[in-house]
Amino acid sequence: MLIEPETAEAVAAALKQASDARQSVAIRGASTKRDWGRNTAEADVTLGTRRLHRVLAHPHGDLTTTVEAGAPLGDVNRALAGHGQWLPLDPPFGDRATIGGILATNDSGPLRHRYGTPRDQVIGVRLATTDGTLAKAGGQVVKNVAGYDLSKLVCGSFGALAVIVSATFKLAPVWKASKTIVATPAGAEVLGRLVGAMMGSQLEPVAFEVRADAADYETRTMALLVRFASLPSVVDAQIDHARALLGASDTPVQVHEDDGERALWFQHGERLWTASGAIVRASWLPARIADVLAEIARAHPHGRLEMIGRAAVGTGLIRIDADPSTQAAVIERLRRSTTVGNVVLMRGPAELKSLVDVWGPSGDRQALLESVKRAFDPHGMLNAGRGPL
Repeated sequence: MLIEPETAEAVAAALKQASDARQSVAIRGASTKRDWGRNTAEADVTLGTRRLHRVLAHPHGDLTTTVEAGAPLGDVNRALAGHGQWLPLDPPFGDRATIGGILATNDSGPLRHRYGTPRDQVIGVRLATTDGTLAKAGGQVVKNVAGYDLSKLVCGSFGALAVIVSATFKLAPVWKASKTIVATPAGAEVLGRLVGAMMGSQLEPVAFEVRADAADYETRTMALLVRFASLPSVVDAQIDHARALLGASDTPVQVHEDDGERALWFQHGERLWTASGAIVRASWLPARIADVLAEIARAHPHGRLEMIGRAAVGTGLIRIDADPSTQAAVIERLRRSTTVGNVVLMRGPAELKSLVDVWGPSGDRQALLESVKRAFDPHGMLNAGRGPL
């Protein structure tokens, strides 16, 4: 049964009714992440948020906004643009992705380098819990001392604790200018040295990406994408500095701007998600990126893996184009690695999800996760089993 409440109060009432009837509930926004998480049985009730789509407040002098959870990110930023502000989040399919879904998965893109994850940008949420309560966490100003901030807890919970009905974010001014430099180093060792040089410099990019195409390890094309955004004069100075730094190793570089730059980042953001295969998220030490690329190649020596990552953050996505049993073997090899950590299956067929745990070993934290879930959802009815909780 699909229900689509139009108010926060109606969401809370629907959850209370489902809880009293011991009905399972699945939360649905724009369905851009519908295949993420573990295999689960079909829920008794699907709660859609698409009718919760309003911008509730925008005190632009404070650089904050409060929006309902079903609002698509693209619509929110178009509404904010009138005051020269925006919410700098760029998850895959970000124009359609809803605010609630982005928070519930804590999904981010290349702009994480400068602005952090959704968890870093949210300053308050309003939640509907399974007992029908509407609760507020955090605040509506950037600085507050409201105690432990539950808005951080629900980020990445995959909707297993409560339904986010609205959220308050800090904003950023819209860029005056933007340019991107793309460097194509000759091999992983050179790429690793360039990453180290960039991180040790005084450059301040808004995005700093590493990309390794799906080809044999010895012949694959590797690239660094570095984006600068600020006043035009500042951007030009940063581009000149980056060109000199990257070109010192005889690495070919290209500068993209305007429509070409926008197309570059659009294709980069959706590159893996529009291709076939399983996608895993992994973490690593930024200083060991060359070792990471070699480790990824060893995990699937007779196949092809494609990787896109945040160079200075040390996290990224790996696409494995193979049959489910081979994909499972590659994931297990990566999880045994001492170079790559926190390997999570983001997208994959049901058969693959039956062969590996999507979230990987939880270790000593499992008991804590279960206790948090029981405290918020004692009957285990909300997005049960899909996420890490």
